[in-house]
Amino acid sequence: MNLLKVLGAMFFFYSCNAQTKQSKLRPNADNNSLLWEVSGKGLKKSSYIFGTFHMMCKDDIHFSDQLKTAVSNADVVYLEMDMDDPSIMLSGLLMMNMKNGKKLQDLYTKEEYEKVETFFKDTLHMPIGLLQSTKPFFLAAMLYPKMLPCKAMSGVEEELMKIAKQQKKEIRGLETIEFQSSVFDSIPYEEQAKELLKSIDSLQAYQNYFDTMISVYKTQRLSDIENLFKDSEFGMEDHQDILLNNRNKNWVTQLKTLMQKESVFAGVGAGHLVGTKGLISLLKKEGYTVRPILNK
Repeated sequence: MNLLKVLGAMFFFYSCNAQTKQSKLRPNADNNSLLWEVSGKGLKKSSYIFGTFHMMCKDDIHFSDQLKTAVSNADVVYLEMDMDDPSIMLSGLLMMNMKNGKKLQDLYTKEEYEKVETFFKDTLHMPIGLLQSTKPFFLAAMLYPKMLPCKAMSGVEEELMKIAKQQKKEIRGLETIEFQSSVFDSIPYEEQAKELLKSIDSLQAYQNYFDTMISVYKTQRLSDIENLFKDSEFGMEDHQDILLNNRNKNWVTQLKTLMQKESVFAGVGAGHLVGTKGLISLLKKEGYTVRPILNK
């Protein structure tokens, strides 16, 4: 009889603990946080959204204990793409090319092309001839390493994946590489080429803009992040729907289903969090409780 009681107690104990309890996280005093908790609306467990930055000095990337706890609380980690998939890198290289045989030289006058060619040769030490088919948007991204005051660079997503792997969390993607490529195909190559040339012509102003982006990211000032996307001459504000708003809607649609099944930690570019059409506002409009978490 006593043995049956012991076995019964053990069964009850393990049944109650089959679903691990989430550690509670302390809220932030204001909205200036890159880490947000999503709860309510019938969710059994909280989920989390976190704003990332695609490239910065590796020594500047730090994760708070609360962020690590949020990853631990989650069942699965989602990034914009499944960067843990080895095929992503190869596919990404293929998707960087413009469609229909378009060449960089086709997008500029002779004088403009010579200016771009000289810049890549003298400043970036890259022969532009090898990049003739590359979408100008990706060529503009090649300026970033030149603007960083360090040699050791990384992305917040890349470092976040290390935390997820340490905690044995599965990593998935909200989008495919094919979809992300189609996003940049939606912006006319001529406009992308114009933005690239503007960045080269106004390199110091672009450097200042990039420095400000990193500064507001590190201090987690969400309103300033929003203003950078809205007001800057380098923000491509004419394409906010393509680059941010439409994707945010798609992600919220996915998250509504995913969060019902399991706790999700979603790490996406910080620009996707802010504004009336950002993830924070959209999730609140769906009826979820979305609160800032202390992330220092």
